[in-house]
Amino acid sequence: MARQRLPIGGARVAAVTLVALALLAAALPGRVAQQDLVSDRAALLALSAALDLGGLLPWDPTATTPCGWRGVTCNQTQTGNRVVELHLPGKRLAGTIPPGTLGNLTALLKLSLRHNGITGEIPADVGNCGELRALSLRNNRFTGAVPDGFFSLAVLRKVDLALNHLTGGVSQDFNRLKQLDQLFLESNDFTGELPAGFYLPNLTRFNVSFNPRLTGPVPASLARMPTSAFLGTGLCDGPLAACTNSTPPAPPPHKKHKLSRWAIVGIIVGAALILLLIVGLVACLRRRRAPTERPAGAAANVHEGTAPITVTVARTDRDAVKQSHAPPLAPAMISEGKKLVFLGSAPERPYDLETLLRASAEVLGKGPLGTTYRATLDGGEPVLAIKRLREVNLSESEFQDKAAALGALHHENLPRLRAYFYSKEEKLLVYDFVGAGSLSALLHDGGAEGRARLDFTARARMALAVAHGVAFIHSAGAKSSHGNIKSSNIVVTATRDGAFVSDYGIAQLAGAAELPKRDAGYHAPEVTDARAVPQSADVYSFGVVVLELLSGRAPGRALALAFANADDGVDLPRWVRSVVQEEWTSEVFDAAIANEPRVQEEMLRLLQLGMECTEQHPDRRPSMAQVETRLERIVEDASQKADFSSTDGSRSVSS
Repeated sequence: MARQRLPIGGARVAAVTLVALALLAAALPGRVAQQDLVSDRAALLALSAALDLGGLLPWDPTATTPCGWRGVTCNQTQTGNRVVELHLPGKRLAGTIPPGTLGNLTALLKLSLRHNGITGEIPADVGNCGELRALSLRNNRFTGAVPDGFFSLAVLRKVDLALNHLTGGVSQDFNRLKQLDQLFLESNDFTGELPAGFYLPNLTRFNVSFNPRLTGPVPASLARMPTSAFLGTGLCDGPLAACTNSTPPAPPPHKKHKLSRWAIVGIIVGAALILLLIVGLVACLRRRRAPTERPAGAAANVHEGTAPITVTVARTDRDAVKQSHAPPLAPAMISEGKKLVFLGSAPERPYDLETLLRASAEVLGKGPLGTTYRATLDGGEPVLAIKRLREVNLSESEFQDKAAALGALHHENLPRLRAYFYSKEEKLLVYDFVGAGSLSALLHDGGAEGRARLDFTARARMALAVAHGVAFIHSAGAKSSHGNIKSSNIVVTATRDGAFVSDYGIAQLAGAAELPKRDAGYHAPEVTDARAVPQSADVYSFGVVVLELLSGRAPGRALALAFANADDGVDLPRWVRSVVQEEWTSEVFDAAIANEPRVQEEMLRLLQLGMECTEQHPDRRPSMAQVETRLERIVEDASQKADFSSTDGSRSVSS
């Protein structure tokens, strides 16, 4: 077929049209990007109005761009400059998130609204944020089910929905989030069973604890998770006790045979002889165990003259053996008719004071405020940590109020206070047992070899876990503080990638005003009363722990070489500052981490944070919420560099 030519006029029109389309295509991306940033700004202003941000954040509504607003981070994307991060943790936000706000921030990579008071349901249009890598809505008041749109966020790696009031089941649609490596759903109101087909190939951290209406077996893919991931639920199997609700198969039918009279007599006599034999063996065992072990358990008075026994003390590096009195509960405690008082719901497996009497116990540690025992109830579960307070100057009603306030603090980095006991002679606190040993033992009792097993990233993660717990305590109110932060009150997990902050509020419960001398290296200089420790003093104590993690030195110990002529002693923060001022900063770091490749910048950032936390003037110290945010970035950057190193130079996909 012969090709037809366009008329000359038609060719000119077509050429002009193509040029116009090209010019339009060249101009269009800039206009679209500009419109997207305008849309981001409008969405943020709508969010500000809904959550009453006006008086809480200095966002300037007259600014043409939101990129300079606090908590807002912009970056260049394929469609231009966009809002990619929104960090508003602990800002006392309240209200409900309306549609058309978060869902319009379509270039978001990270979203953190944790530790606020946001209500209502998670916005359904969150699924529009298709680039989202990290989402934290922890510790708000969200209700309802996880929206369907949430499961379309295919590149999500970290999800934290803990400490809300979310309902419904844990959907198998989570399987659609193939990149997910952290999923925290604890302390909600989820119901039903975990789906048997639950499978996330990259999942490394998971927690669904304290959802009491979750029941049934733990899916096979989650059986490798620690027991702490399922505490306070009705789940079974996996790392938990075996499920017992399965019905055994009925025995096959068989023909019945009638027993003779002599056969029946023989069975009765044989049973009687076996029973006598068992009773004799039990009595013999009791006599043999009497000199070295008492049947009583968890915590109480020790009568004068009681023979010491040997108990094993749980430690991170190795078992140590101490001589200690057996800790039976005093008879006076029972004669008073007092009982354990449970905070919140009763335990799934009930226990009482007499159960604790029969529990096997070991001493975990002794301090100026009391002695802590690990108690294992009959049958091996559950394991409890019991604190026996030395001196309590509070009335029963005052003690009850303070214990109830502590029991209301539910956080993954705080051992949960389950019950207390108050009598004239004894005061006990009953916690969930957590962790493998104290940070102090890990750093100082294992020597250089023990510290060598702790790289910088692991130490930074421990510091972040502690910051999470302390920041949560502070979020409970302006006068809410821990009061006694030190490395011996930090319990490290068995995997050494997390920690729990123990003994929070104990000083206020004990009612002792005097500061323990052995803990002087951790106390802020302005603190004179152990019962009234402000939040800024908690920040100081936390900063000392950070410097302890970095240097491997205990406060007040092993510093004599640097200040041999100091009569009043030198605390760890002063020593660190003196070394830094003399431009020997590298000497601060523990030899086990000093030469780690690629993370020197993060080490210096953490050192700077520790020094800011230990400023002499309280007003110069950051808040724990600010500390938490900075630590999150340090840990994230260090982890990414560790991932880079582990792949021999091939950078892994990161958020």
